[in-house]
Amino acid sequence: MLSAPAMSSDPTAQARPLAATRPEAPLAGSIAVPGDKSISHRALMFAGLAVGQTRITGLLEGEDVLRTAGAMRALGADISRDGVDWLVAGRGIGGLTEPTDVLDMGNSGTAARLLAGILASHPIFSVMTGDASLRRRPMQRVITPLAQTGARFAFREGGRLPLAITGAPESMPLTYKLPVASAQVKSAVLLAGLNARGETLVEEPEATRDHSENMLRHFGATVSVEVAGEGRVIRLQGQPELRAADVVVPGDPSSAVFPLVAALLVPGSVVTVRGVGLNPLRTGLFATLLEMGALLSIDNRRVEGGEEVGDITATAGPLSAIDVPPGRAPSMIDEYPILAVAAASAAGTTRMRGLSELKVKESDRLSATAALLAGNGVRVEIDGDDLIVHGTGARPPGGGLVETHMDHRLAMSALVLGLATANPVRVDDTAFIDTSFPGFVTLMRGLGANFA
Repeated sequence: MLSAPAMSSDPTAQARPLAATRPEAPLAGSIAVPGDKSISHRALMFAGLAVGQTRITGLLEGEDVLRTAGAMRALGADISRDGVDWLVAGRGIGGLTEPTDVLDMGNSGTAARLLAGILASHPIFSVMTGDASLRRRPMQRVITPLAQTGARFAFREGGRLPLAITGAPESMPLTYKLPVASAQVKSAVLLAGLNARGETLVEEPEATRDHSENMLRHFGATVSVEVAGEGRVIRLQGQPELRAADVVVPGDPSSAVFPLVAALLVPGSVVTVRGVGLNPLRTGLFATLLEMGALLSIDNRRVEGGEEVGDITATAGPLSAIDVPPGRAPSMIDEYPILAVAAASAAGTTRMRGLSELKVKESDRLSATAALLAGNGVRVEIDGDDLIVHGTGARPPGGGLVETHMDHRLAMSALVLGLATANPVRVDDTAFIDTSFPGFVTLMRGLGANFA
């Protein structure tokens, strides 16, 4: 049995610029994308809190997830490799041990926020930090509810990392109404509730991705969900005995969108992505693209590890502008940059409403996405929390240099844009792509993408 590989070095150490040019031939092929990042994080964390050994198949081996593996190992979980699978021997609820060093979460806001929920409910001291991008991102949204468990926090102005956590001696259950829809905050509260006596209740104003609820049930926790207007009320019974349960991680829909949108925009292209997760709370972009007239088809639907999965084929064709309602944001919050790229080639003006959450991602994605398009000749506006893209109905001009701001999704979106523009699009740094999509450049080249 092999030990888990060491985490890669800090991706900020050396920039990797790249340029994308419209290919001479259509994109073509059938591929699989790396495992779902959200599910991979949760699989490692919940397995580390379970009793017994869990086998995880299809784990995303990107930088973000490797940081979670390193943190759970530092907290006492036994994590190793067995061929392509990962094995996690958990410590049980309340059984994690105090780390001997700072927990470095790299670029992963998901890992940091969810782990804060675990650490707040254990009577241990810990410190989390991250790379320059993560240290700029606010953590107050999880600190506020988690302080109600009895945990104590010390942090930089605005709740920013590094974050020191002194876990509650006896964690209290929480009742918390989310001020804004956030799967990360919801999950942090539920994770804290695992080690508290009694019922933890979370009310969300809009339904957000429910991987935590699905996986908690998979490991044996009692979780109920009630519809409340546009949102939901989630109840968790504290101090369950989570038991090891093998996990098959589906392909990440947030990664699949990049080759699929590229296929939609490059004339003559046909690309299939196999085994993509089709959780209804994650497929907002696919619904939006279909409304724009995209030629998308889904075959071989099935259920794996409690999540719906299917094979998605994209065929190139014209797109039309639409108005994207704000209620769709929770189901596609990570996909707005690549949607904006698709909108740049669509006929008419696309308005994407209610994108305030994009301002606190790896970068201010709202402003950065607008800059990505404007720098490549696409007319774009920001109106409050709305992004307005005036599509060309044909090839956007291109020819610009995109600043990625250490944001992997901006980098991939810019490269896809360059496959559709009249002139090449240059990207200042693609090193951060590995945080969520290791092998992206190689995979896209295999489909015929012209990256150099």
